[in-house]
Amino acid sequence: MKLPVMAAEHLSQLQAFEAKILCNHAKIEAWFRSQWNAHRPPFYGSVDIRNAGYKISSIDMNLFPGGFNNLNPNFIPLAAVAAQDAVQRACETAKSVLIIPENHTRNTFYLQNVYALSEILRSAGYEVRLGSLNPEVTELTEFETALGDKILLEPLLRTRERVHLADGFSPCVVLLNNDLSAGVPDILKGISQTVLPPLHGGWTTRRKTEHFSAYNQVAAEFAKLIDIDEWQINPYFEKIGGLDFQEREGEDALAEAVERVLAKIQAKYDELGITDQPFVIVKADAGTYGMGVMSVKSADEVRGLNRKNRNKMAKVKEGLEVSEVIVQEGIYTYETMNGAVCEPVVYMMDRFVIGGFFRVHEGRGADENLNAGGMVFVPLSNSIPTGSGDNSQEAPEACKRVFEQWDSLGMPRSEKDCDVDNEHNRLYVYGVMARLSLLAAALELEQTAP
Repeated sequence: MKLPVMAAEHLSQLQAFEAKILCNHAKIEAWFRSQWNAHRPPFYGSVDIRNAGYKISSIDMNLFPGGFNNLNPNFIPLAAVAAQDAVQRACETAKSVLIIPENHTRNTFYLQNVYALSEILRSAGYEVRLGSLNPEVTELTEFETALGDKILLEPLLRTRERVHLADGFSPCVVLLNNDLSAGVPDILKGISQTVLPPLHGGWTTRRKTEHFSAYNQVAAEFAKLIDIDEWQINPYFEKIGGLDFQEREGEDALAEAVERVLAKIQAKYDELGITDQPFVIVKADAGTYGMGVMSVKSADEVRGLNRKNRNKMAKVKEGLEVSEVIVQEGIYTYETMNGAVCEPVVYMMDRFVIGGFFRVHEGRGADENLNAGGMVFVPLSNSIPTGSGDNSQEAPEACKRVFEQWDSLGMPRSEKDCDVDNEHNRLYVYGVMARLSLLAAALELEQTAP
């Protein structure tokens, strides 16, 4: 598989950044090792990355990834090793895992994701069962996925401080693949089992601005580590609350925030001689699935929203009303695949990168949200490299065998001469960017723990 094409006018800037990462590879991996010793990473996560050549950064971090079906199946051995490590750290004696999926059983592609996630955990040597919160699932029910695979959903039950299934299946690890947009259900409150990710990581309480506040810490330290301008890897942002899009409450405050962030971007562009027009992304501070998102280049655009756009911004998944937004610096995506704009999405389990895909959208521009209807997914090929941020003494033996089997999965190639022409190495850079966001998520969960 060939990498997406970077716009020619920005290629040299991207290659200079890549060279900086590659030449500091040993220092970067040592730094990640020290960070993972100090901070426990989330069980899993996916990161959306935008690449303008002169700037490359995570723009979103999902703690409940729903696209495992879009990963290259050749990487199941790597994912299984990462899953084994993550489950074992959560519960050393675990032999099984109870997954709690989303309620939308009619979305067969989401069900395919659940099947793929289950297969990863089974490959890791765990018995896997699916406990549903959906009130329509009242007994053991078989569902067919988009590709014709079968999964079994069972109603989730609770006895005292443990959740279980009807036959008593009650493992010590409960894995959420449900982002809790509808709130934390009573059945999960106060249980004695380990819940991964933790309940406060759900959108009931989590906020994107809290994540990017933690990311500010990570980006500043990383930029100092390898001597780069922090702005290259970190988008500006502000948080605005007190909004009611239907009633146009808070409209002026939002417009003023847009003006401030656009002015900061323009000042940076002027400093660096960048001729692009600044834009911001206004999106719900809580929520996912690309809902409640708009691209804005002028404060007037948020002052004069028509009814359609006000409705679009007013509510997100599960009908959650939007009263808070993040106004985030927009990063152009100057990578294209067959002429269509695209962005990398990197998947991780524990501290390991386990694969990813390119989100491609023929109907969107370089300054627009690509997580929208009409997008397609192109899995990363066998050439994706991934740094685990671990050393050989700490890594499981199986993990070392996987890295030996897939020689391109370990670290960048031609490190000594910082080879930016080797396509494997751009993927390593994506992995570094994703792990910065993963580390920020670890800090975020620590800082927001109840």
